Amino acid sequence: MTQNDIVQKLWNLCDVLRDDGINYSDYVTELVLLLFIKMVHENTENGTLQKHTLPEGCRWTDINAKSGLNLMNDYKRILLSLSTGKDADDNNVHEDPLISAIYADAQTRLREPRHLAQLIRSIDNIDWFSVQKDGLGDLYEGLLEKNANETKSGAGQYFTPRALINCMVNCIKPQTGETIQDPAAGTAGFLIAADSYLKAQTDDYIDLTQSQASFQKNKAFIGVELVPSTRRLALMNCLLHGMEGDDEGVVHLGNALGQVGASLAKADIILANPPFGGKERKEVQQNFPIRTGETAFLFLQHFIKMLKVGGRAAIVIKNTFLSNSDNASVSLRKLLLESCNLY
Repeated sequence: MTQNDIVQKLWNLCDVLRDDGINYSDYVTELVLLLFIKMVHENTENGTLQKHTLPEGCRWTDINAKSGLNLMNDYKRILLSLSTGKDADDNNVHEDPLISAIYADAQTRLREPRHLAQLIRSIDNIDWFSVQKDGLGDLYEGLLEKNANETKSGAGQYFTPRALINCMVNCIKPQTGETIQDPAAGTAGFLIAADSYLKAQTDDYIDLTQSQASFQKNKAFIGVELVPSTRRLALMNCLLHGMEGDDEGVVHLGNALGQVGASLAKADIILANPPFGGKERKEVQQNFPIRTGETAFLFLQHFIKMLKVGGRAAIVIKNTFLSNSDNASVSLRKLLLESCNLY
């Protein structure tokens, strides 16, 4: 079974979610809350993870043999415990800030225990041996891409095509030891592609010293994402690709055009596809020398400001940016030509 076959099989489970009244925009979020628990189980079983990431009582083996109300109640309990780090009696079950960030405010919209049981059986019946040959992270990203291509889901705005991402990463040629940012992270495709590029250059970081490898795993990559549900997908995506980040994970929650973005250290590299067509509040515009409501134009100024001297960026811009005659576009083109080496 190919990876595309498995992605399609997972996507077909959305029919089960639809039967329970769950809409397109919530399909993948609902599915991956469950799927991530299974993927951690598989990574533990095959030795990819040296220890189980999830606490006892919150693992795949705690739900895959149950049914009925017991199953539904236990699953809700697991989501609450992973989100808060505590059980129903306020006892600590884990102190992992990354797991708490991934499952922040997580709750299932499933109402029928039989539908939850059907999802679990279907996920259990997948050929996980075939999956592991390509990696669980790539399977997960295939599911995100499937969701992005489904126009009714509205997820396309958070997912840049991998072929475009890889082209931009190859042009920028990142090096180990450099800090790489994506202030409009979406599901973290740019950061993961940059990490994969560097792993290919260093035999999965085996060629590096322990401190250098630790830097790549925990400090080299950082993103910012405004939408909590999208950030959840990004954190899962990063963790399944072996990227942990700091205590908030690789992708921080917040507005990169506000205090969250301004508080970050300057970067060696910025890779991004900022949102187009948004209208930012005047309070946000005050943070930038060229004031405009166009979100993409504010991001462009943010990128210039956040690069180190000698830093470089590969970004997607609006196709009208080079030809518009409005004051903001003209001023921005002048800023780019005077402040940067523009290609």
